Amino acid sequence: EQAYSEFAFRTQQRTFTSFGYAADPSLVNTSSGGAVNTGFVGDVEKAMAMNGATIYDATPKSENAPKRKPKGDSAILEGEDSYQGPWAGYEGENIGTAVGPPEGAIPKKADADVSSKKQIEVGQEKTTFHGKSEFDYQGRTYMHVPLDLDVNLLGEPGSQECFIPKRCIHTWSGHTKGVSAIRFFPKSAHLILSASMDTKVKIWDVYNDRRCLRTYMGHNKAVRDITFSNDGKRFLTASYDKYIKLWDTETGQCIKSFTTGKIAYVVKFNPDEDKQHVFLAGCSDKKIVQFDINTGEVTQEYDQHLGAVNTITFVDENRRFVTTSDDKTLRAWEFDIPVVIKYIAEPHMHSMPAVTLHPNKKWLACQSLDNQIVVYGAKDRFRMHRKKRFTGHLVAGYACQVNFSPDGRFIMSGDSEGNIWYW
Repeated sequence: EQAYSEFAFRTQQRTFTSFGYAADPSLVNTSSGGAVNTGFVGDVEKAMAMNGATIYDATPKSENAPKRKPKGDSAILEGEDSYQGPWAGYEGENIGTAVGPPEGAIPKKADADVSSKKQIEVGQEKTTFHGKSEFDYQGRTYMHVPLDLDVNLLGEPGSQECFIPKRCIHTWSGHTKGVSAIRFFPKSAHLILSASMDTKVKIWDVYNDRRCLRTYMGHNKAVRDITFSNDGKRFLTASYDKYIKLWDTETGQCIKSFTTGKIAYVVKFNPDEDKQHVFLAGCSDKKIVQFDINTGEVTQEYDQHLGAVNTITFVDENRRFVTTSDDKTLRAWEFDIPVVIKYIAEPHMHSMPAVTLHPNKKWLACQSLDNQIVVYGAKDRFRMHRKKRFTGHLVAGYACQVNFSPDGRFIMSGDSEGNIWYW
């Protein structure tokens, strides 16, 4: 086909030359460059100069093209005339040399990444207060519970009747990436603490202006979990940078930093008032680690799970705690004793990435990834309540949170489509 097209083109070329079309400027079409009434389109003079060659024909090498060095003698392995083969290169000193600025003029990308991901050390954390003043005219801080609201400071369940919300009344916006965890201020719930994938933690006002009050910056990767102490004066943050940090809620100061070299997926204070210096961290290396805040040391390790630990829930007057993991099991432990006292693993069980305790402390609601919420007893036997199953929502593949209303009448959950479900 190529030979035939070349033959036809050369025949037409001779026709042009014999009739003198290319020599007569009046016969050249200015819009297309072809000759008028000939059926040819394009630059006819260029085609003649190229002797009818097309892009499919081999391009002749230029006289100035660099020439390869001799391949050498295949019998000689070393020395000047040794065999080079296809690696002989080209003649001339400047052929094949690197072009660009000298080495060291531009920093390497890897070095830039290392410097940008350098761990923020304790004492270098930053905080920003967004209000006008941290104190009011009576000297009360911005964290003071509003006096014009009927706030239950005792935190007793069932003291206030709850209703299912009918409409959205406010949206808090300020994080630049996904929000991984939110926690209400203990007992009064007049503030919200939020942890985000943008490495920042923010505290928001629930009443009044409903604006961001303070931002805490001390991690260089996404923050996975947060938890308040009983009085709300301090809180813990766990991040993907493998550090757990203790913060002063009011001043924004980072008090201490902890790490085991593994990512902590969940952190939880011991709820007992005399054990507020102790917290647990469920890590990616299948362990639950117990820290002492006063000394900064690990005082206990609970190592029985076969997958990353997702939740820690204290039960039975805080003498025990229940953990769930990616290994699709539920395990109960005595606090400070690293021995499993209850092991629940059934063939039909799925991973349960979120667990919450009922206000009456008797039941555990677990978000199961087979699109249902299952309920377990929170007392000695930890048996499943088979008549209490909440279904209808889609959560497979998503770690959607689950929670009870303060009076215990309703249970709520998110789903994979961005909705909230109530039962």
